[in-house]
Amino acid sequence: MPEKKTTQSFDAIMRELKAGHFLPVYVLMGDESYYIDQISDYIQNHVLKPDQQAFDQIVVYGLDTNASQLTDLAMQYPMTAPVRVIIVKEAQGMKSIEKLEKYVKNPQPKTILVICYKNGTINRRTKFMSGVEKVGLVFESKKLREWQLPGYVQSYLSKRKVAIDEKSANMIAESIGADLSRLHSELDKLLISLPEDNRCVSPEMVERNIGVSKDFNAFELRSAIVNKNVFKANQIIKYFDNNPKAGSVYSFLPLLFNFFQNLMLAYYAPNRVDKQSVANYIELKSLWGVTDYMTGMRNYSGRKTLQILDKIRETDTKSKGLDNPNTSTGDLMKELIFYILH
Repeated sequence: MPEKKTTQSFDAIMRELKAGHFLPVYVLMGDESYYIDQISDYIQNHVLKPDQQAFDQIVVYGLDTNASQLTDLAMQYPMTAPVRVIIVKEAQGMKSIEKLEKYVKNPQPKTILVICYKNGTINRRTKFMSGVEKVGLVFESKKLREWQLPGYVQSYLSKRKVAIDEKSANMIAESIGADLSRLHSELDKLLISLPEDNRCVSPEMVERNIGVSKDFNAFELRSAIVNKNVFKANQIIKYFDNNPKAGSVYSFLPLLFNFFQNLMLAYYAPNRVDKQSVANYIELKSLWGVTDYMTGMRNYSGRKTLQILDKIRETDTKSKGLDNPNTSTGDLMKELIFYILH
């Protein structure tokens, strides 16, 4: 039996499953469906043999079942296999899921019950969840934050012995965003396209295979703003305004807000002239990313940084139609960039 830890990571859970260690009850919940699907799909495809699945594996949906029916299914003994597998998909649609409390107090030892609860979480303080934590596993699948994505891209490719530079990782992360299913799909396509004698991803490869311009993208816009390159910043905004298929200029707002928010924090670092001190204070995992903040502190005062954050909030509000009778998308972003750089 695997050790029961409610804080187990996705990788740790998958290692236990691949080692053939299974628990009586799994509650997989959260806003990131990718990890939930990966865990439940592995259990669905690997616990029982194909000929056993017909009799001893059941997949139900939350809207089509209730706690009483699910308990009856789970209490039955397997017919042909060592265990019975029951998977509840879209469990967030199930009424009174907490009534499974009685089952998890004394689960059927020959049943593996997997509850997939997406786009939300179940209150951990309920008796049902307390019971699950004693006999099984609770995994909360959280969406990655925007600032985590470039590192995630680098880690994903590194595990497959592929190198990628900082710019390329940022191009991919900012183009695809935090949809991990799509991100993995695009990265896998990129891996297939790499020649055997060159396992390194470049901006040109990203541009060719994922469709992100190596010259006009959010990473280049941030770089232009950090370095106060007025011409380049306006060139990028104009490009996106004239090429709506390339993406919405409003997608840059979270990126810019995150940078200036961290820049404001950098001003409070114990030793803001030391890269390591600043990196530690704003919780950067490596020193390569801190260079922009050191440059930013030279180009933007603390007061100006606060004013920029307010301006980004104002632009975001206007982009949603509030207090904005007729200013176009492009004009709003041009106004913001002018305010930041002047």
